Amino acid sequence: MWCSSRLGKQWRLWNLWSRSRWWPATLAGQFLVLQLTVLLVVVVVASIVSVQQSDADFRETRGARMRAQAESLANIPAVRDPYLDGQVAERRASLTSYTQQVRTRAQASGVYLTDPDGVVLVSSDFGGRERRIDLDDSTVQQLRTWTGDVDDFGTPSIAAQVPIIDDDGELAGIAMVAEEYPTWGERARSVLPDLLTFAGLGLGLGVAGSFLLSRLIRRRTRGLEPAAIAALADQREALLHSIREGVVAVADDGTVTVLSDSARELIGLEGDVEGRRVDDLDLDPAVRELLADDVEIRDHVVVLGERVLVVNRNPVVERGRRVASVTTLRDRTELLALQSELSARESITNTLRAQTHEFHNQLHTISGLVQLGEYDEVSRLVGTLSRRRREISDAVTAHVEDPAVAALLIAKTSLAAERGVDLVMAADCDLPRLDPEASTDVGTVLGNLVDNAVDASVSVGGASVEVDLRLVGDDAVHLSVADTGPGVPPELVGQIFRRGWSSKAATAEGRGVGLALVQVVCERRGGSVTVRPGPDGTGAVFEARLPGVGAGVEAR
Repeated sequence: MWCSSRLGKQWRLWNLWSRSRWWPATLAGQFLVLQLTVLLVVVVVASIVSVQQSDADFRETRGARMRAQAESLANIPAVRDPYLDGQVAERRASLTSYTQQVRTRAQASGVYLTDPDGVVLVSSDFGGRERRIDLDDSTVQQLRTWTGDVDDFGTPSIAAQVPIIDDDGELAGIAMVAEEYPTWGERARSVLPDLLTFAGLGLGLGVAGSFLLSRLIRRRTRGLEPAAIAALADQREALLHSIREGVVAVADDGTVTVLSDSARELIGLEGDVEGRRVDDLDLDPAVRELLADDVEIRDHVVVLGERVLVVNRNPVVERGRRVASVTTLRDRTELLALQSELSARESITNTLRAQTHEFHNQLHTISGLVQLGEYDEVSRLVGTLSRRRREISDAVTAHVEDPAVAALLIAKTSLAAERGVDLVMAADCDLPRLDPEASTDVGTVLGNLVDNAVDASVSVGGASVEVDLRLVGDDAVHLSVADTGPGVPPELVGQIFRRGWSSKAATAEGRGVGLALVQVVCERRGGSVTVRPGPDGTGAVFEARLPGVGAGVEAR
């Protein structure tokens, strides 16, 4: 339920977001807003990168040019000699002309000649005299040429500083050529055309891409908007977590894509299953075969441990190609027990009804003989009826010691006799007393097979049904019921045990349950039920095997 609550929270957040005034409700509008947002971020980032790249290019190209001009100025003999002679002040006018020439040639903003401490002695624009240039990061006082950013008396600039060295190798002065950085407006104007082109192209592609992508997604999502898709996902999770029927969806490649909580419990799976192949799961072979197959299944009964599952599978076909299969699992364990009990009670009711009818006829005969005063005939009739009833009981109890099974056979014998069919026991029939659970299962199987055999015999005017019961190997009960009916065609052998199948009229209520119930009871005990033609090719012989009864058998 954690997953369901988490999805519910996400769904509420999505509603709040999608209902806001600025956020469009349609998928195309949302993609357009997203594309424009991404484009805006890209333009901003590109602008920053472009400006930084422009500064780097300016620093590299202009710095090299400033360095070359500063080195040229520092090495001019007319500039260097006054420093060596100590006559900088006397030759300031000529030195100023040199600085102005360098400024014009280098298109610099300022050219300065300073003393070793950086105090300006000569300036191209007569500014900054007696003021100290920016030497905070410079290495020029260590007699090394330096290029970098300086504060040119309040103006950020790129500057090259070159040492003027005397004959003794000492620092005599400094020549600096500086150029101020362009303003932000000038930088923007340099990159604006490219940015506008990039933004326009990106906007056009974004709008076109949003439109095409929204059309593609709407076609793939059956025209649903995001709110509807989120609602469907929320409802799907709630449905899978709430229904009692198990649901398993398997893709065409054998991968489990959907597994409900009920299905996980019914087939005994734990851990993360979705996304794994069916062949890799720890499943009962019967269940694995059902999930992996792609044939349609209707009400197929599978016995899994103590559970009785009814399985339905439908293939999912898209454009004529199978893409997945959906299997539903229903737990019918309790229903099977109720159905077995109902079948037994229905058999008892029919038997009592037949006996009541028979007793009424016999009582009417006795009443008539008494009224006629034929007391000897009454005595002979009662003796005959008692002897016949005793013969039926003796015939059954001589072969069957279990009381419940014996009582069932005695009742079925009377019911069959009323319909004109003789129910006889095989000569080597022998069944000891069983424990109550095994006795109930044997009674369920035997009762349904006998009813089916009597109906088949009556349908063609058959005369008898033979029952054989015996214990095989002190562990399994083997029983067979042979009828003289029309038999089972070979092509129908695989269908008669399917729930709902019946050879009788389709309008008959409750048909198609007995043989299916027999198969389920046998398989639940690990046994089986089969059908074959009679010895002479007529009729049918149903044989059932119910193992696991040895522990409850009482010694004779």
